[in-house]
Amino acid sequence: MGFRVTVYYEDTDMGGIVYHANYLKYIERARSHWVRTLGIDQVALRDEGTVFAVRRVEAEFLASARLDDVLDVTTALVDASGVRVRLEQVVQRGGQALFRAQVELVAIDWRSGAVRRMPAALRALKEPRD
Repeated sequence: MGFRVTVYYEDTDMGGIVYHANYLKYIERARSHWVRTLGIDQVALRDEGTVFAVRRVEAEFLASARLDDVLDVTTALVDASGVRVRLEQVVQRGGQALFRAQVELVAIDWRSGAVRRMPAALRALKEPRD
């Protein structure tokens, strides 16, 4: 699933290069968009006591994005189980990969922090999608 991001001044350092932590923000937005396209209402899920938490991120910085770049963030399923989902997310500019991350998500009870089963729409995912 693709998600488009434009690099604004606030995203950059003094040299006009995207500050490294902002790539994590870009992939977070893309993951939220991906979950929404699966028909999962994260507000309703939260009201029922369940939220998603990032358990692990492995990130690779490949090249720099710059002020005014238009970036495409793809999110692809690597695998899913009853309690976790692993995704590969790539930030690209014009087809060139700038940043790549493997992200593992778990569902938790936001009150206690205890792990919960993933929503059915995520547990049902078996084949990688883009």
